[in-house]
Order: sequence, then structure tokens, then C-alpha cells
Amino acid sequence: MNEQRIVFLMYHELEETGRRLGQSEPGYVRYVLRVADFQAQMELLRSKGWRGVSVGEAIRFTDDKLVAVTFDDGSETDLLFAAPLLKRLGFGATFYVTTRFLDQPGYLSHAQLRELRALGFEIGCHSMTHAYLTDLDSDGLRREIAEAKTHLEQILGERIEHFSCPGGRYDRRVAQVAAQAGYRTVATSQIRANSMSTDRFTLGRVAVMRSTSLHAFEEIY
Repeated sequence: MNEQRIVFLMYHELEETGRRLGQSEPGYVRYVLRVADFQAQMELLRSKGWRGVSVGEAIRFTDDKLVAVTFDDGSETDLLFAAPLLKRLGFGATFYVTTRFLDQPGYLSHAQLRELRALGFEIGCHSMTHAYLTDLDSDGLRREIAEAKTHLEQILGERIEHFSCPGGRYDRRVAQVAAQAGYRTVATSQIRANSMSTDRFTLGRVAVMRSTSLHAFEEIY
């Protein structure tokens, strides 16, 4: 019997006409989707009988028509645009937050982060400063992975169990520090679906890009 596989989608900031992006560099903008494009993708999933879920729900593998929806960085658009649409469709998601971005222009405030969690969405950690983890020594890894986890837990008053790697930069040291810190999963940018046999500390994800057409999106899952 073939093993059930679930695709984990990776998003970043969403763009709405008249609203400035958090960053303007081409390397950043290529990951920014227009709100209308994100809406079309989520509605397509729903129309085909798929359901968007958080990482925590996805790794239980209870249904063969699930897609994990994840966002990196902690952009303010997570709450302003993504969350209302996902709620309307009955979808879950995991929002991975970079803790030092909180309260910065274009990013979630502490209050908005609590509001996002109160809406029922899962909050994960995307490091302290968005440093590339493979460039760091042991102390740096503990700061970006373990201390960032503690910071988020203090803000939200609950355990943070899921981590995603900035820039997809990953090595076995990352898995070791994450496990020691008490995370249940680590998401990378390796392009592959996940199954029950996938190492929970090397979960694959598929980045949805600004250039991803609706037809190309349908081929992902």
C-alpha cells in the first residue's frame, strides 16, 4: 500500500493594492503573492475537496485530502488578509514568526500575534533574527532556535512546538538543537511531500511564488 503523503505549502507576505510591502528587494518580492492570487489558490483547494490544515494537524495524517498551509516571517498580512480568508474556508494554518520582527513596520505586533492565535491558528517559530542557521556556532543556534521559542512562549503563554528554517538553511545541528529545545518538528525548504515515515525534523515544503500560475499551483498537491 502506498504511504499517504501531504504537501506542505510555504507562503510569505501577501500584497494588497495601495499597501507597501515589508521589503522591496527583488529576492523578497518574488515570494510575495497578491491577495487575489492566494484567495484563488485556497478556493481552488476547497472546490476540489481539499482542506488546509496546520502542521500539528497534518503530521497526524488522518485524512488523504489535506494540505498544510504555512507562512514564514510574521508579516502583518498574516492577520489582515490570510487569516480572514482561511477562516471563511474553514482552513487551518501554521504561522511561523521571527521574534525580532514583531512590532516592526509591516510585521505583526505582539497584540496582533495574540489575536492571530486567538482565531485558532497555530503559531510556530521562524528564529530570533532570521539568521541563516548553517552560518552559526552552537551559541548562535541556541539563541535563534531555543531562545526564540522561549520568547514566543512568554508572549502567548503556551508551548511552541514547530520551527521553520530561515532561507531553508538546515543541517543536523539544527535538528539536534530543535529537539533539545522541545520542538516537535522542523520545516525546511526541501521540495517534497511528507509522510508518516518522514523525519519530523526535516519536513519538506513547497514555496508558492509570485510567479506561480493557478495551473502550476494545481500541479503541486
